Amino acid sequence: MRQRLGIAAALLGDPPVLMLDEPVNGLDPEGIVWMRGLLRSLAGEGRALLVSSHLMSEVEDTADHLVVVGRGRVIADTSVADLIAAASRGRVTLRTPARSAAMSALGQAGATPAVTDRDTLVVSGLPAERIVAVLNANAVPFSEVAAHRVTLEQAYLDLTGDAVEYRGAAR
Repeated sequence: MRQRLGIAAALLGDPPVLMLDEPVNGLDPEGIVWMRGLLRSLAGEGRALLVSSHLMSEVEDTADHLVVVGRGRVIADTSVADLIAAASRGRVTLRTPARSAAMSALGQAGATPAVTDRDTLVVSGLPAERIVAVLNANAVPFSEVAAHRVTLEQAYLDLTGDAVEYRGAAR
């Protein structure tokens, strides 16, 4: 309720630019949906919205353009779609019941396969057509080879990997 009241107060003067810090923080699911709709509506009216957020899934759902800051410096100033496309480039998702055989064959061909779950690999270093050729040449069964698309969160982590001062240890 306080978030909505704060937004309403900010809109009283009909400003062309709004700055919002973590606008969905503390909202229930209904409030988050309402806030998304409001942000889209305000942008549709031609207003500029500057939103600071740590919730990358929300940014991905609502923003068109973003500026990423790391260690006090701008490290990206681009559209959300372009950042995701750049981070996804050169990666291929592969589904195979023969994960070990696929990793071995692709590694020998110069690719870098990484396990994402039981039967899925993300492969970098080879185009999809070459991956298929390597798998077929080595009689490795597979059910899917597709361009890999990362989330905004993963693109952000890839981009800011060198800009973080503290990285928590995996447990």
